[in-house]
Amino acid sequence: MDNQLAAKVLLVDDEREFIELMSQRLETRGLKVVTVASGEEAIAEVADHSFDVAVVDLAMPGIDGIETMKQIKEVRPDMEVIMLTGQATVKSGIDAMKHGALDFLEKPVIINDLLDKIWKAKRERMRVLEKKTAEEMKNILRSKSW
Repeated sequence: MDNQLAAKVLLVDDEREFIELMSQRLETRGLKVVTVASGEEAIAEVADHSFDVAVVDLAMPGIDGIETMKQIKEVRPDMEVIMLTGQATVKSGIDAMKHGALDFLEKPVIINDLLDKIWKAKRERMRVLEKKTAEEMKNILRSKSW
C-alpha cells in the first residue's frame, strides 16, 4: 500500500451491514471512512466535506448511483467515484464510466481490488489537483509585474 496520507473515502450504500463491515475493513487498513445510506445523504456530505473518493452503490432507493455520482461531480469535480453493484451488466458499467466513474466493481467486492482502486483514485485526484495548482500559480505569476 502507498505510504501516502490516508485516503478519505465516502462509502455510499443502502445495505447497512455491508457499509459497516466494509468501513471496518477499510479503516483497519488505514483509510478514513465516512458512511452514508443514500444518494441524498452522500450529496449533503460532499457539500460539507472533502473526500478523495466516493465508493457508490449503483442500485439504491431514491436517487440511484449514477445520479448520485453526477451530483457529486457537480459539487466536487475533482473527486473520484468508484461504482459498486451486485447486478453488474456491461451496459451499467459503460454508463457509469461514461458519466465519470473512475472504475466499476462487482459485489461481493474483493477488498484488495477495492483498495487498489481507492489508491488509484487518490493518485488521480492528487494529479488533477497538482495540475490545477500549477496552472493557478502560472496565472498569478503572469499577472504580477515584478
